[in-house]
Amino acid sequence: MANTPQAKKRIRRNERRAEINGNRVGRIRTFVKKVESALSAGDKSAAAAALAAVQPELARGVARGVLHKNTASRKFSRLTKAVSALS
Repeated sequence: MANTPQAKKRIRRNERRAEINGNRVGRIRTFVKKVESALSAGDKSAAAAALAAVQPELARGVARGVLHKNTASRKFSRLTKAVSALS
């Protein structure tokens, strides 16, 4: 258990940040799922629109530190490839 005041503050801060970061990751997952559901439905226009919306979300996740740069790049690359193959 934390004894020093700064350790107690760090515990409180970590809990708040974990909740915020979890919400950010969940938001990104939602955007990715929208692209995947449009792909499974075969709707190219909806998939392209969802892909345009997911790119800034992935970039924001990288900027905020909740996603690794290469992870976001890989996800976007695979989604882009799947949308372009839907022709």
